[in-house]
Amino acid sequence: MAELSPRGKQILYACITEFVATGEPVGSRTLSKRGIELSPASIRNVLSDLEELGYLHQPHTSAGRVPTDKAFRLFIDAMMEVRQLTDAENAHIMHRFAEIEPGPNFLRETGKLLSELTGTAAVVVSPKAETMTLKHLRFIRTLPGEVLAVVVMTNGTVQNRFLKAEVNEDELQKVHNLLDDVIEGRSLGELRELFVRRLQSERVQADDVKKRAFELGEAAVSAADKGADVVIEGRAKLLGLPEFSAAAGFKDLVSALDEAEAIVRLLDATLEAGGTTVVVGREAGDLAGGLLAIVGASYRNQGRTAGSVGVIGPTRMNYPKVVPLVTATANAMSSFIERRSEPHTRHNDDDD
Repeated sequence: MAELSPRGKQILYACITEFVATGEPVGSRTLSKRGIELSPASIRNVLSDLEELGYLHQPHTSAGRVPTDKAFRLFIDAMMEVRQLTDAENAHIMHRFAEIEPGPNFLRETGKLLSELTGTAAVVVSPKAETMTLKHLRFIRTLPGEVLAVVVMTNGTVQNRFLKAEVNEDELQKVHNLLDDVIEGRSLGELRELFVRRLQSERVQADDVKKRAFELGEAAVSAADKGADVVIEGRAKLLGLPEFSAAAGFKDLVSALDEAEAIVRLLDATLEAGGTTVVVGREAGDLAGGLLAIVGASYRNQGRTAGSVGVIGPTRMNYPKVVPLVTATANAMSSFIERRSEPHTRHNDDDD
């Protein structure tokens, strides 16, 4: 911020907060009524300087000015004061999570809550399969030469996969007993590596039951979804904002909300950065013509980064309000998942 004078910082801050509140270009007369003790002419000179520095732009010659992505980035990184959530707000979030049942609705209910809290669209990305912890693995004979693998995660998610296998009921019982000793508390990624390693062992290759068990186990966890589910709640709240009232803006926004892969890539950055991150405007590429911002945070499962949660809104989002709400929701998700992860005993990976 060395290039900005104290007066420039003051007026830029006032311009950003006014634009966030109204969504309208901000003029000198408006700012002069907001407690800035300068004449409108002096304010216009500062606004002109800020425009030259790339912090503001003027949509029309007769209109006021609006903050650029550069201004919002400076505001987020160095100017805003993140609001502390009240005890009542924290209690409300924890109460809502206490009412959520484990299973596939967990993501959707989380998205609904965050959308209600922030007044814009919320996005929740499920844990990637590699990070999900296994609770049960069962095989059910269906057709001759085929079994149904039922993979149950500690978060309540269930995945079913048909596998080719010639196996009878007595063999399946032995397979289940053996796998029960090794799967508990391990992630799919860990199990995949473990099964591959065990199958390379001469002792396992010489034992028909162990060989069959680890072959079926490896096939089941490898067949589990590698992609992530994406849930977006509160689309109507975002679509109803004035920024997107024009036909072109509305179309761009609808297209952006359908680009799940692009949204996931942006939220994946939160997995690497840690904490709560903000992507503003063109930092997100061409998503909705650069008119969107994403605030995201990662949530954890047993100390491991699992997935991400965030909100999608206009660049004039109320960041001091939204950032702590996203952080609190991510923390509540982590607590929810870990409470439902049963205590487990780590086994010796080399125990065949």
